Amino acid sequence: MTNNDCLRRIRYILDFDDSRMIAIFALQDAEVDRAQISSWLKKDEDPDFQECSDSFMAMFLNGLIVALRGKKEGDQPKSETSLNNNMIFMKLKIALNLKAEEILLILDSADQTISKHELSAFFRRPDHRHYRECKDQILRNFLTGLRLAYRE
Repeated sequence: MTNNDCLRRIRYILDFDDSRMIAIFALQDAEVDRAQISSWLKKDEDPDFQECSDSFMAMFLNGLIVALRGKKEGDQPKSETSLNNNMIFMKLKIALNLKAEEILLILDSADQTISKHELSAFFRRPDHRHYRECKDQILRNFLTGLRLAYRE
């Protein structure tokens, strides 16, 4: 999935307006304006569309964690410069304070059935022998399940 698609879906699921999005970026000391957010949220075919970089997506997700869970004591983690689906999935799990059973129910509501062991493989370190790459379909179904849980 593209960062833009994830950003659009998360914004819709959590019902954020532009000022809330700007505030979330600001929690990570990122300065974005309404026009930049608007260009990220546009459809790919739109002439004003701009691709959201991994670093901005990481800043948004880290800001979302701070906004929903509170600031961690001590030094704040640096935002990543590259992201993959596993990292996006993990950051959403942390931000929404979801347990494995809750994630499985969310995935099940979107007609995606996986085992608890498969789920835990997505959250392992990439060098772990049981690590598994999170495919677009899993992340897309997770976001669909979140939409069903939060918006319907």
